[in-house]
Amino acid sequence: MRIAMLAPFEEPVPPKRYGGTERVVFTLTEQLVKAGHDVVLLATGDSSTSAKLEPIFPAALRTLPEMKEKSVRDSFKYIGIGRVLDFLSENRFDVLHNHIGWRMLPFEKIVGMPVVTTLHGPLNINHQDKYYQLFSGANYVSISLKQREPLPQLNYIANVYNGIEVDRFSPSYETGEYLAFLGRMSPEKGPLQAIEIAKKSGETLMMAAKVDAVDEEYFTTKIEPLIDGRQIKFLGEVDHKEKVDLLRNAKALVAPIQWEEPFGLYFVEAMACGTPVVALRRGSVPEIIINEETGYICDDLEEMIQCVGEIGRINRRRCREHVEKHFTPETMMLGYLDAYRKATQAYSVLKNLV
Repeated sequence: MRIAMLAPFEEPVPPKRYGGTERVVFTLTEQLVKAGHDVVLLATGDSSTSAKLEPIFPAALRTLPEMKEKSVRDSFKYIGIGRVLDFLSENRFDVLHNHIGWRMLPFEKIVGMPVVTTLHGPLNINHQDKYYQLFSGANYVSISLKQREPLPQLNYIANVYNGIEVDRFSPSYETGEYLAFLGRMSPEKGPLQAIEIAKKSGETLMMAAKVDAVDEEYFTTKIEPLIDGRQIKFLGEVDHKEKVDLLRNAKALVAPIQWEEPFGLYFVEAMACGTPVVALRRGSVPEIIINEETGYICDDLEEMIQCVGEIGRINRRRCREHVEKHFTPETMMLGYLDAYRKATQAYSVLKNLV
């Protein structure tokens, strides 16, 4: 197939540090190229890919000094969409795979090809859910079944779990020496609760997290005062090697999430390193983690603290095997190829009716 892969403009593909969606786009693109498909990646110019790269901006918007303000970056995303539409008007594809979400929806009818939109974020954000309801007939792919609950009426043509390049995550089957926290330093990710778990369980907590501009006040007022450099340590935003080292040497990844996490790529990354996950029963957690086999699914913080003390019961090899069976690039690619076929067939039928 000839596929146009539209990535977000905030980060390069693959991301240098934090960036779950961009990492998924990279993994899928590389797997499609490896399988012989003709893929053009529409992304920022500092991206790296085996596909053909069509640079929409010279570099990731977050890295450009003039884009420091989030409102300015958001405005420039529509300039990016305009450039995407110009490119698509002069180039034909079997399908456009949209990874930038709701902003692309109003323009689907003018691109002249089937469009598949992967929903990478939650569906209960007020302004976004109204967009999705207006365009409920578009071709959507969810990344967990739980993600669908706020908007069950959308036209879901597939559910495809994110895959990772498993070979890039070197496992350790020895029990680690600390707890790990990984992600964004945002209230919904539960960093404050992770610190509470570490303190009450007497464990060292290593925290690797990106601090977005919107979360700076939360970090400086709520989290930073609790980082003592001894029991609670903050590593900042880490690259891939640093992330793997953090995860593989951890006793467990703790994820006291305070929101309905749509997927949680870091759950899979931890298990690929042989590290079990202790998480609250929210969002996609029950779909990704096997309770008492690859970690513990808990109903409250007290249960999480108890399970941290029992983490030695988890077979770390089982964690790795679970990822190798369910969350590989090959599995993800096959799910998306099926979605592409459904979208192209529906488009063909609709075109013949008009």
